[in-house]
Amino acid sequence: MSKDLILNRKIVLASTSPFRRALLSRLGIPFESTALNVDEATLPGESAAATALRLAAAKAYAVRPRFPNALIIGSDQVAELDGQHIGKPGSHDKAVRQLQQMRSKTVVFHTALAVLESASGQLETRMVPTTVSFRPVIDAQIEAYLRREEPYDCAGSAKFEELGIALMAGMEGSDPNALIGPPLIELISLLRNQGVEVI
Repeated sequence: MSKDLILNRKIVLASTSPFRRALLSRLGIPFESTALNVDEATLPGESAAATALRLAAAKAYAVRPRFPNALIIGSDQVAELDGQHIGKPGSHDKAVRQLQQMRSKTVVFHTALAVLESASGQLETRMVPTTVSFRPVIDAQIEAYLRREEPYDCAGSAKFEELGIALMAGMEGSDPNALIGPPLIELISLLRNQGVEVI
């Protein structure tokens, strides 16, 4: 690929999430975000980590036709409790059940990152797991949290960038950003591989 094509590439975030946009904005590089439609259903026998990686790549590929010369960033997160997927609840009742299941437990949030060089089709992916220990919250606290946050489109009903932090007793992981959106430490490395330096 010529130097001109490298320099003229857009950086595109395959998401319209305000939290993911805000996170990427921390790097101080110009980018645009775009809406997409990807089926997020889990495949039979698929691990939580494999689901997250597949969907991160699928999101990047979904917007590729609109951006023929771009670096497209896709990201997805799937929570796992006792070997079972914990997805987005979609409703209040399901969110209550999720948080009841997770209280006093340890949950692994698998955050996948994909960077697609759309002109060549080159794809690089990374997986960043974060282990979260949940507090022994009571039902009244779960209800209060859900009424305030309405995190029904968040994996595991936990919006950690806001009040969801109050559900946590502790966490272990290589990048705290991974609980909110694209893991920036790995993203910086993948962008560097494509000739994009953040600093």
